Amino acid sequence: MLTHIVIFWLKDGLTIQEREVFEKELFNLRQIPSIDQVFIGKPASTPKRPVIDDSYDFCLTVILKDLAAHDKYQEDEIHLGFIEACSHMWERVKIYDAE
Repeated sequence: MLTHIVIFWLKDGLTIQEREVFEKELFNLRQIPSIDQVFIGKPASTPKRPVIDDSYDFCLTVILKDLAAHDKYQEDEIHLGFIEACSHMWERVKIYDAE
C-alpha cells in the first residue's frame, strides 16, 4: 500500500467561485482508476497544539495499491487535468508519500 498525501495552500484573494472550482476538481480525482481510496478535507477544528499545522487550505489523501498504481495516478488524464486547471490557484504544495 502507498499513501500519497498532498497539502495545498491556496493563494490569497481567490474568489468563492475559484475555491469551489478547486474543491470540485479535487473531488474529480476520485474517478482515477488506479486509486483505491480518496479522502479530501480542510483543517479540522481540533484544539491548537504546537505540533499541529492547520495553516493549509486542503488536504488530499490518496490510497494506492503500490508504486505502479501511484505512477499510473500521476500520469492519468484526470490528474494532469487537475494540475492544468488548478495549479494557478495554489501558493504552495507539500507532498508526503508513505509505504
